[in-house]
Amino acid sequence: MQYLCIGVDESADDIIQHINDELKKVKNKINYSVKEVNSDNSTSIICSIGEDKPDNEKSSQAYNILMLHVSSALADFIIRRYEEKLITRIINTNYCYFNSVERREILGISLKIIRNEDKNFLNSLFQIRRRNIIIRKLMEYFENSNSLILDGFVNFRLKDYIKDLEEIVEKAVDEFLMEREYREFIRLLKYFVEIQDPKAEIIHVIVGYDNRYILQDEKRNEITNECIREFVNEISEGEINYDDLLVSSLITMAPKKIVIHSSGLFKNKELLETIKNVFPGRVVICNGCEACMASVSKSEDKKQL
Repeated sequence: MQYLCIGVDESADDIIQHINDELKKVKNKINYSVKEVNSDNSTSIICSIGEDKPDNEKSSQAYNILMLHVSSALADFIIRRYEEKLITRIINTNYCYFNSVERREILGISLKIIRNEDKNFLNSLFQIRRRNIIIRKLMEYFENSNSLILDGFVNFRLKDYIKDLEEIVEKAVDEFLMEREYREFIRLLKYFVEIQDPKAEIIHVIVGYDNRYILQDEKRNEITNECIREFVNEISEGEINYDDLLVSSLITMAPKKIVIHSSGLFKNKELLETIKNVFPGRVVICNGCEACMASVSKSEDKKQL
Protein backbone atom coordinates (compact mmCIF):
# COMPACT_ATOMS: atom_id res chain seq x y z
CA MET A 1 0.00 0.00 0.00
CA GLN A 2 1.30 3.46 -0.94
CA TYR A 3 0.62 6.15 1.61
CA LEU A 4 1.58 9.55 3.03
CA CYS A 5 1.91 10.06 6.77
CA ILE A 6 1.52 13.55 8.25
CA GLY A 7 2.35 14.00 11.94
CA VAL A 8 0.50 16.80 13.72
CA ASP A 9 0.72 18.36 17.20
CA GLU A 10 -2.96 19.28 17.41
CA SER A 11 -6.37 17.89 16.58
CA ALA A 12 -6.32 16.31 13.14
CA ASP A 13 -9.95 17.09 12.31
CA ASP A 14 -9.31 20.41 10.59
CA ILE A 15 -6.43 19.06 8.49
CA ILE A 16 -8.41 15.95 7.53
CA GLN A 17 -11.25 18.22 6.42
CA HIS A 18 -8.85 20.18 4.20
CA ILE A 19 -7.46 16.96 2.70
CA ASN A 20 -10.87 15.37 2.09
CA ASP A 21 -12.21 18.55 0.46
CA GLU A 22 -9.22 18.59 -1.88
CA LEU A 23 -9.30 14.85 -2.69
CA LYS A 24 -13.00 15.01 -3.56
CA LYS A 25 -11.87 16.72 -6.76
CA VAL A 26 -10.21 13.48 -7.91
CA LYS A 27 -12.51 10.88 -6.35
CA ASN A 28 -13.31 9.52 -9.82
CA LYS A 29 -9.61 9.13 -10.68
CA ILE A 30 -8.12 7.41 -7.64
CA ASN A 31 -9.19 5.11 -4.84
CA TYR A 32 -7.99 6.67 -1.58
CA SER A 33 -8.54 6.70 2.15
CA VAL A 34 -7.77 9.28 4.85
CA LYS A 35 -7.70 8.30 8.50
CA GLU A 36 -6.37 9.46 11.85
CA VAL A 37 -3.97 7.27 13.82
CA ASN A 38 -3.12 7.91 17.49
CA SER A 39 -0.23 6.21 19.28
CA ASP A 40 2.29 7.10 22.02
CA ASN A 41 0.71 10.55 22.59
CA SER A 42 1.16 11.46 18.93
CA THR A 43 -1.34 11.97 16.14
CA SER A 44 -0.79 11.12 12.47
CA ILE A 45 -2.92 11.36 9.35
CA ILE A 46 -2.53 8.48 6.91
CA CYS A 47 -3.49 9.19 3.29
CA SER A 48 -3.29 5.98 1.27
CA ILE A 49 -3.91 4.58 -2.20
CA GLY A 50 -5.78 1.29 -2.42
CA GLU A 51 -4.42 -0.73 -5.37
CA ASP A 52 -4.10 -4.45 -5.98
CA LYS A 53 -0.76 -4.00 -7.70
CA PRO A 54 1.12 -1.14 -6.08
CA ASP A 55 4.01 -1.25 -8.58
CA ASN A 56 2.13 -0.82 -11.82
CA GLU A 57 2.01 2.39 -13.82
CA LYS A 58 -1.58 3.16 -12.87
CA SER A 59 -0.72 2.97 -9.20
CA SER A 60 2.24 5.29 -9.68
CA GLN A 61 0.03 7.85 -11.40
CA ALA A 62 -2.53 7.57 -8.61
CA TYR A 63 0.17 8.12 -6.00
CA ASN A 64 1.40 11.25 -7.83
CA ILE A 65 -2.17 12.56 -7.87
CA LEU A 66 -2.43 11.84 -4.15
CA MET A 67 0.84 13.70 -3.44
CA LEU A 68 -0.24 16.73 -5.46
CA HIS A 69 -3.65 17.11 -3.87
CA VAL A 70 -2.50 16.35 -0.32
CA SER A 71 0.25 18.96 -0.83
CA SER A 72 -2.34 21.45 -2.07
CA ALA A 73 -4.56 20.80 0.97
CA LEU A 74 -1.62 21.12 3.39
CA ALA A 75 -0.56 24.38 1.71
CA ASP A 76 -4.03 25.85 2.33
CA PHE A 77 -3.93 24.65 5.93
CA ILE A 78 -0.45 26.12 6.52
CA ILE A 79 -1.55 29.47 5.12
CA ARG A 80 -4.67 29.45 7.28
CA ARG A 81 -3.19 28.21 10.56
CA TYR A 82 0.52 29.08 10.53
CA GLU A 83 0.82 32.34 8.60
CA GLU A 84 -0.23 34.70 11.40
CA LYS A 85 1.97 32.83 13.91
CA LEU A 86 4.97 33.08 11.59
CA ILE A 87 4.43 36.79 10.96
CA THR A 88 4.09 37.42 14.71
CA ARG A 89 7.36 35.57 15.30
CA ILE A 90 9.12 37.61 12.60
CA ILE A 91 7.87 40.88 14.12
CA ASN A 92 8.84 39.90 17.66
CA THR A 93 12.29 38.72 16.54
CA ASN A 94 13.26 41.36 13.96
CA TYR A 95 11.39 44.37 15.31
CA CYS A 96 11.54 43.90 19.08
CA TYR A 97 12.41 47.60 19.53
CA PHE A 98 8.76 48.50 18.86
CA ASN A 99 6.48 48.33 21.88
CA SER A 100 3.65 45.79 22.10
CA VAL A 101 1.00 48.20 20.81
CA GLU A 102 3.14 49.12 17.80
CA ARG A 103 3.91 45.48 17.05
CA ARG A 104 0.19 44.67 17.06
CA GLU A 105 -0.40 47.50 14.60
CA ILE A 106 2.39 46.18 12.35
CA LEU A 107 0.82 42.72 12.56
CA GLY A 108 -2.53 44.16 11.47
CA ILE A 109 -0.95 45.89 8.47
CA SER A 110 0.96 42.70 7.56
CA LEU A 111 -2.22 40.59 7.66
CA LYS A 112 -4.06 43.18 5.57
CA ILE A 113 -1.34 42.95 2.92
CA ILE A 114 -1.05 39.17 3.00
CA ARG A 115 -4.81 38.65 2.82
CA ASN A 116 -5.02 41.22 0.04
CA GLU A 117 -7.91 43.08 1.65
CA ASP A 118 -7.37 45.96 -0.79
CA LYS A 119 -7.78 43.58 -3.78
CA ASN A 120 -4.43 44.66 -5.20
CA PHE A 121 -3.51 42.77 -8.39
CA LEU A 122 0.17 42.40 -7.50
CA ASN A 123 -0.71 41.16 -4.03
CA SER A 124 -2.98 38.58 -5.67
CA LEU A 125 -0.03 37.32 -7.70
CA PHE A 126 2.14 37.16 -4.58
CA GLN A 127 -0.59 35.16 -2.81
CA ILE A 128 -0.49 32.60 -5.62
CA ARG A 129 3.30 32.59 -5.54
CA ARG A 130 3.45 31.90 -1.79
CA ARG A 131 0.96 29.04 -2.07
CA ASN A 132 2.89 27.54 -4.98
CA ILE A 133 6.14 27.74 -2.99
CA ILE A 134 4.58 25.65 -0.23
CA ILE A 135 3.11 23.11 -2.66
CA ARG A 136 6.44 22.75 -4.48
CA LYS A 137 8.37 22.24 -1.24
CA LEU A 138 5.85 19.62 -0.05
CA MET A 139 6.04 17.76 -3.36
CA GLU A 140 9.84 17.79 -3.23
CA TYR A 141 9.73 16.43 0.31
CA PHE A 142 7.22 13.68 -0.49
CA GLU A 143 9.32 12.54 -3.46
CA ASN A 144 12.02 11.53 -0.96
CA SER A 145 9.95 10.58 2.06
CA ASN A 146 6.36 9.57 2.67
CA SER A 147 6.42 10.71 6.32
CA LEU A 148 6.29 14.35 7.40
CA ILE A 149 6.04 16.20 10.73
CA LEU A 150 4.06 19.31 9.89
CA ASP A 151 5.52 21.69 12.51
CA GLY A 152 9.08 20.71 11.63
CA PHE A 153 8.39 21.10 7.92
CA VAL A 154 6.99 24.62 8.37
CA ASN A 155 9.85 25.74 10.61
CA PHE A 156 12.78 24.21 8.72
CA ARG A 157 11.76 23.52 5.11
CA LEU A 158 9.95 26.70 4.07
CA LYS A 159 12.81 29.22 4.03
CA ASP A 160 11.72 30.78 0.72
CA TYR A 161 8.16 31.13 1.98
CA ILE A 162 9.28 32.65 5.28
CA LYS A 163 11.56 35.02 3.36
CA ASP A 164 8.48 36.26 1.50
CA LEU A 165 6.73 36.79 4.83
CA GLU A 166 9.74 38.76 6.10
CA GLU A 167 9.51 41.03 3.05
CA ILE A 168 5.81 41.59 3.73
CA VAL A 169 6.54 42.50 7.34
CA GLU A 170 9.24 44.90 6.17
CA LYS A 171 6.70 46.56 3.87
CA ALA A 172 4.22 46.71 6.76
CA VAL A 173 6.82 48.38 8.99
CA ASP A 174 7.43 51.00 6.27
CA GLU A 175 3.68 51.66 6.05
CA PHE A 176 3.45 51.86 9.84
CA LEU A 177 6.27 54.42 10.05
CA MET A 178 4.76 56.49 7.24
CA GLU A 179 1.36 56.39 8.95
CA ARG A 180 2.92 57.37 12.27
CA GLU A 181 4.75 60.24 10.61
CA TYR A 182 1.51 61.30 8.92
CA ARG A 183 -0.41 61.23 12.23
CA GLU A 184 2.30 63.35 13.87
CA PHE A 185 2.16 65.77 10.93
CA ILE A 186 -1.64 66.06 11.25
CA ARG A 187 -1.36 66.53 15.02
CA LEU A 188 1.07 69.40 14.49
CA LEU A 189 -1.14 71.08 11.88
CA LYS A 190 -4.19 70.75 14.14
CA TYR A 191 -2.19 72.40 16.92
CA PHE A 192 -1.35 75.35 14.64
CA VAL A 193 -5.04 75.76 13.81
CA GLU A 194 -6.17 75.52 17.43
CA ILE A 195 -3.77 78.13 18.85
CA GLN A 196 -4.79 80.94 16.52
CA ASP A 197 -7.96 82.95 16.22
CA PRO A 198 -10.04 82.34 13.08
CA LYS A 199 -9.44 84.95 10.40
CA ALA A 200 -12.60 83.93 8.53
CA GLU A 201 -16.02 82.54 9.36
CA ILE A 202 -16.33 80.51 6.16
CA ILE A 203 -14.00 79.77 3.29
CA HIS A 204 -15.32 78.19 0.11
CA VAL A 205 -12.81 76.04 -1.78
CA ILE A 206 -13.59 75.49 -5.45
CA VAL A 207 -11.49 72.79 -7.09
CA GLY A 208 -10.32 73.86 -10.54
CA TYR A 209 -9.74 71.65 -13.58
CA ASP A 210 -6.06 72.70 -13.70
CA ASN A 211 -5.04 71.48 -10.21
CA ARG A 212 -5.51 74.99 -8.81
CA TYR A 213 -7.99 76.14 -6.22
CA ILE A 214 -10.22 79.19 -5.93
CA LEU A 215 -10.88 80.52 -2.41
CA GLN A 216 -13.94 82.60 -1.56
CA ASP A 217 -15.13 84.21 1.68
CA GLU A 218 -18.59 83.85 3.22
CA LYS A 219 -19.95 86.49 0.79
CA ARG A 220 -18.53 84.46 -2.10
CA ASN A 221 -15.92 87.11 -2.89
CA GLU A 222 -12.72 85.60 -4.25
CA ILE A 223 -9.82 85.88 -1.79
CA THR A 224 -7.37 83.50 -3.47
CA ASN A 225 -4.61 86.02 -4.05
CA GLU A 226 -5.00 87.50 -0.58
CA CYS A 227 -4.59 84.05 1.01
CA ILE A 228 -1.64 82.80 -1.01
CA ARG A 229 0.33 86.01 -1.58
CA GLU A 230 2.81 85.52 1.26
CA PHE A 231 3.51 81.93 0.22
CA VAL A 232 3.87 82.63 -3.52
CA ASN A 233 6.42 85.38 -2.85
CA GLU A 234 8.72 82.80 -1.26
CA ILE A 235 8.72 80.27 -4.12
CA SER A 236 9.22 80.38 -7.86
CA GLU A 237 6.43 79.56 -10.32
CA GLY A 238 7.95 76.22 -11.30
CA GLU A 239 8.13 75.04 -7.71
CA ILE A 240 4.54 75.82 -6.73
CA ASN A 241 2.63 72.87 -5.29
CA TYR A 242 -1.00 73.97 -5.23
CA ASP A 243 -2.02 71.22 -2.82
CA ASP A 244 0.50 72.44 -0.24
CA LEU A 245 -0.52 76.01 -0.98
CA LEU A 246 -4.17 75.21 -0.26
CA VAL A 247 -3.42 73.52 3.06
CA SER A 248 -1.07 76.34 4.12
CA SER A 249 -3.67 78.97 3.24
CA LEU A 250 -6.43 77.23 5.16
CA ILE A 251 -4.22 76.79 8.23
CA THR A 252 -3.26 80.49 8.14
CA MET A 253 -6.89 81.58 7.85
CA ALA A 254 -8.11 78.93 10.37
CA PRO A 255 -11.76 79.38 9.29
CA LYS A 256 -14.61 78.15 11.45
CA LYS A 257 -16.10 76.37 8.44
CA ILE A 258 -14.71 75.12 5.13
CA VAL A 259 -17.02 74.30 2.23
CA ILE A 260 -15.49 72.12 -0.49
CA HIS A 261 -17.02 72.46 -3.97
CA SER A 262 -16.53 70.06 -6.92
CA SER A 263 -14.69 67.65 -4.62
CA GLY A 264 -14.74 64.97 -7.33
CA LEU A 265 -12.10 66.96 -9.21
CA PHE A 266 -9.48 66.43 -6.50
CA LYS A 267 -6.59 64.76 -8.29
CA ASN A 268 -4.95 64.04 -4.94
CA LYS A 269 -7.63 62.09 -3.06
CA GLU A 270 -5.55 62.09 0.13
CA LEU A 271 -5.60 65.89 0.20
CA LEU A 272 -9.31 66.00 1.02
CA GLU A 273 -8.80 63.53 3.89
CA THR A 274 -5.90 65.64 5.18
CA ILE A 275 -8.08 68.76 5.24
CA LYS A 276 -10.82 66.83 7.09
CA ASN A 277 -8.29 65.56 9.63
CA VAL A 278 -6.71 68.96 10.24
CA PHE A 279 -10.12 70.67 10.54
CA PRO A 280 -12.31 68.02 12.23
CA GLY A 281 -15.97 68.98 12.30
CA ARG A 282 -15.40 72.10 10.19
CA VAL A 283 -15.44 70.63 6.65
CA VAL A 284 -18.62 70.45 4.57
CA ILE A 285 -18.75 68.81 1.15
CA CYS A 286 -21.09 70.65 -1.22
CA ASN A 287 -23.47 68.26 -2.98
CA GLY A 288 -23.75 70.45 -6.03
CA CYS A 289 -24.24 74.17 -6.61
CA GLU A 290 -23.62 76.61 -9.47
CA ALA A 291 -19.94 76.87 -8.58
CA CYS A 292 -19.60 73.08 -8.57
CA MET A 293 -21.40 72.72 -11.91
CA ALA A 294 -19.31 75.45 -13.51
CA SER A 295 -16.06 73.90 -12.35
CA VAL A 296 -17.07 70.43 -13.55
CA SER A 297 -18.21 71.87 -16.88
CA LYS A 298 -14.83 73.57 -17.40
CA SER A 299 -13.10 70.30 -16.57
CA GLU A 300 -15.15 68.43 -19.19
CA ASP A 301 -14.44 71.12 -21.79
CA LYS A 302 -10.70 70.86 -21.00
CA LYS A 303 -10.76 67.08 -21.56
CA GLN A 304 -12.36 67.52 -24.99
CA LEU A 305 -9.65 69.92 -26.21
